[in-house]
Amino acid sequence: MTWAAVAKKDFRDAVQSRALWALVAVFVILSVVSTYAYVEVPELLGSPTGATFGGLLFFTIGLVGLFVPLSAIVVCYKSLAGERELGSIKLLLSLPTTRGRVFAGKVVGRAAVLVFGLGVGLLAGLGVGAALLGEIDLLAVLTFVLITLAFAAVYATIVVGISATTGSTSRATTLSLAFFVVFELLWDAVPMGILYVVGGLSLPSTMPDWLYPLMQVSPSAAYFSAIVALLPDLAATAGADPAQSGAGVQASAAAAEPFYSRPVIGLVVLGLWFVVPLVVGFYRFDGADF
Repeated sequence: MTWAAVAKKDFRDAVQSRALWALVAVFVILSVVSTYAYVEVPELLGSPTGATFGGLLFFTIGLVGLFVPLSAIVVCYKSLAGERELGSIKLLLSLPTTRGRVFAGKVVGRAAVLVFGLGVGLLAGLGVGAALLGEIDLLAVLTFVLITLAFAAVYATIVVGISATTGSTSRATTLSLAFFVVFELLWDAVPMGILYVVGGLSLPSTMPDWLYPLMQVSPSAAYFSAIVALLPDLAATAGADPAQSGAGVQASAAAAEPFYSRPVIGLVVLGLWFVVPLVVGFYRFDGADF
């Protein structure tokens, strides 16, 4: 059995799940409603200059940044831990296949499921936005959608990698939620805490170059910076600045000299979040005793 066959079966089984279609429906509704709200009352949603299509793209990032991690946990936490807990992994591995193919197939299959659900919601939301605004930037949309779907695939890889480290679905759930809490909800405080301590228990008015990459460690922050790097003109128009922190410490990342203190570092971080869980997850799965 090839990895493609494993991925195809995994995707087919997931598509038949009511939970997946419930997630798709929720994201479509949220995407359409939030898009309509942004177009109709942009001032209330952080766009004092009025609604623009570029502004809509960056507004959508916030919704995606919350939906993708939570959906990845729901869709992927059982991918390998569930198979091991039920014992079906032994049946799967009794076929002419390898652990590497099973692992790769699970990653591709669950990533395809997440990309499918997210893609439907994006098309619905951006389609409504284009119709209401009477404008569309096809190149910007294509770039935005491709990076957003890549972000979804990265998160699927992260959660499948976590699932591969354990044979308990409850432990996989706990680890996945812990990852979400640490890297999505609490991570903003970590770089600022380091800066506060290094600065002698006070915050400087300008962010040092070394702090910027730390701020991009969160997958969603790296995703945001990647969009800024690839769509700099729209980012400038929308006032999107990944170098702005909630504590008033800021820097112009676009003007910074070091490579690691520019938004393009987000692409590198996303790449690392794809590679590292693959390596760690496969190493733990390949060495597990079923």
